[in-house]
Amino acid sequence: MSTYTAYQPSDELKLADGLYKTKLAGLYYLTYPRFADERGLFSDFFKIPKLNPILGMEFAAKQVNFSYSYDKVIRGMHAEGWNKMITVLQGKALCVLADIRPDSATFGQVEYFEIGFNPQSKQGAGLIVSKGLANSICVLEGPVSYLYVVDALYEDRDKAGDQAISIFDPDLNIAWPYDRSEIVISERDTQAITLRQRFPEKFQG
Repeated sequence: MSTYTAYQPSDELKLADGLYKTKLAGLYYLTYPRFADERGLFSDFFKIPKLNPILGMEFAAKQVNFSYSYDKVIRGMHAEGWNKMITVLQGKALCVLADIRPDSATFGQVEYFEIGFNPQSKQGAGLIVSKGLANSICVLEGPVSYLYVVDALYEDRDKAGDQAISIFDPDLNIAWPYDRSEIVISERDTQAITLRQRFPEKFQG
């Protein structure tokens, strides 16, 4: 196992209140307030009409997806044909994002985010992931309840992004917190291909 450096928001990266850029174009880190009282807490995750002008996109929610994952599960790397906004409602996850857009200046680069749910915290966190970026979640403290809103229906998506990229791709060289023998992954992710297999022209010469 190797170590990773998780993303930290800063004033230099701030685009607006609660919204931060990252090193990958089209990938944004966001924070949102939590309001607690004797009943529990309340949050409003995403004010989409306020985000769209800043992001330069027109995100229109079409589908809400939810996954529930046990300890040491990894899901990814997936890059379906939709933009999405994600957050964690239970547990703690390591979200690893990779730029697999062949024409991008940051092709092959990876960024790490630790996103969890802490009811004592006055702030939650999430990500805005643009189409073409591959993302994964790794359970750090399970179970993890993971919610994501997307701007396309599953049946209407661009199926070109359905081929998963291997979480063990040597060019991405992702620093997972578990030994390979411990990780629980799906059959689809077991059969995933590498970036070199998908984009051989990017590695010629």
